[in-house]
Amino acid sequence: MDFRLDIVDKRFRDIKRTIIVSGGKGGIGKSLTSSFLAVILSDLGYKVGLLDLDLCGPSDHLILGLKNAKPIEDKGIIPPEINGIKFMSIVLYTYNKASVFRKEDYSNAVVELLSITLWDKIDFLIIDSPPGIENVFLDSIRLIKNPEFIILTTQSAIVIETVKKLLDILNELNIPILGIIENMKSSESNWVKEQLKEYNIPFLGEIPVDSGIENSLGNITELRKTEFYGRLKNITLDLLGSDLENRKGMPERKVYQ
Repeated sequence: MDFRLDIVDKRFRDIKRTIIVSGGKGGIGKSLTSSFLAVILSDLGYKVGLLDLDLCGPSDHLILGLKNAKPIEDKGIIPPEINGIKFMSIVLYTYNKASVFRKEDYSNAVVELLSITLWDKIDFLIIDSPPGIENVFLDSIRLIKNPEFIILTTQSAIVIETVKKLLDILNELNIPILGIIENMKSSESNWVKEQLKEYNIPFLGEIPVDSGIENSLGNITELRKTEFYGRLKNITLDLLGSDLENRKGMPERKVYQ
């Protein structure tokens, strides 16, 4: 019995909502979406935390421009803040050096991050899910109570097939899915909507390819000027304005072992 599992429950007790950004594949914009979503919610006046669960290729700190940050130890780890966002990532301990994990080490690292981090009372915890539907993904839905998912996809047929598998798992476990965002849209095609319409999941919106993103990385002021920020802010405002708080009658979620 791992005593840390009880501690994980305590760490999440004062977090009102936990939103996991996922999509299965790498390179589809999960880290950008997670980081921007945290900034947008913070700009709207919410207390926000951002957890980068990509253990091998963390990048949220680069997007937000977090440098030389050091967590404070006090009966746990108090995460550093940037733009009012509490931030936790394995990069705070690896100092941007390569992290190499054997398969059995992933779960241990996730449990450790979840158990040591003191989020305190926050409105939203945004979790940047790594590529794949394996250890870290499965641990996140096993260990985190009441997660809600935003699913990211692109027009790639390969990405769509992975997203379908991801949706099947979440639906089977009765885990709430807030909706799907089509990122890096480069045409007027409705192909993505057609491919996913059988799932009856809200289509939250489209974000086109934004050439201004790269030159804005690391500078929150410049990130706010990008089309990506504007599109995602509109999506976020729509989400906050919809009836997401009332989940009475939803079937009890299953646990993925």
